Amino acid sequence: MRVSLFVTCLADTLFPAVGRATVEVLERLGCTVDFPTAQTCCGQMHMNSGYPSPAGDMVRNVAEVFADADAVVLPSGSCTATLRHHGHTVAPGAALPPVYELSEFLVDVLQVTDVGAVFPHRVTYHPTCHSLRLLGVGDRPTRLLQAVSGLQLVALPGAEECCGFGGTFAIKNADTSTAMGLDKVAKAKETDADYLCASDSSCLMHLQGIIGKQSRRTTARPRTIHLAEILASR
Repeated sequence: MRVSLFVTCLADTLFPAVGRATVEVLERLGCTVDFPTAQTCCGQMHMNSGYPSPAGDMVRNVAEVFADADAVVLPSGSCTATLRHHGHTVAPGAALPPVYELSEFLVDVLQVTDVGAVFPHRVTYHPTCHSLRLLGVGDRPTRLLQAVSGLQLVALPGAEECCGFGGTFAIKNADTSTAMGLDKVAKAKETDADYLCASDSSCLMHLQGIIGKQSRRTTARPRTIHLAEILASR
């Protein structure tokens, strides 16, 4: 199957390993992956900040750049949800291709849960707000994690609570955002997990910043990791 990767802004600029891991998993499962270099932002930040016109321009660019794609896969629930649920609002008539968050594509389209990964560590999973509430990915990510050889998956207390990032919310409401992040990190530490996993780099960036400031050590636990990076591990 031919698949196009929409790498997202954060993966492109700050977390390139997430993009590489996504490609590795898809190719391992027999997909041919292409990467249109004209891709830009999904427009989420502009939508959330009340700028529908530039957001619409970005959505129309997505439609044009990925016009020939059989499927577009994103390692981000928030960007996927933005395009799927809000794209036609800011860009009416735009012919968006089918877009899938990574776990959706693996479980629903490829019908795979065991991707051949090996990750012998204790892991807890944080379901991000957009993937949980807008996309409704449900247990797809945890089914993928449970199939990883050597991985011990432990439940995260208060898993469905927001981590506090919320994009521009973290900037405009920094104190509230930090307080929510502190709560999430405290609950993650209760699990004694080696890794805190999620499917959005934005949430992981927020939580890793808090963990790092608390300990001021690069080896602080739990370490944050994207779902794609675990699935790519051999």
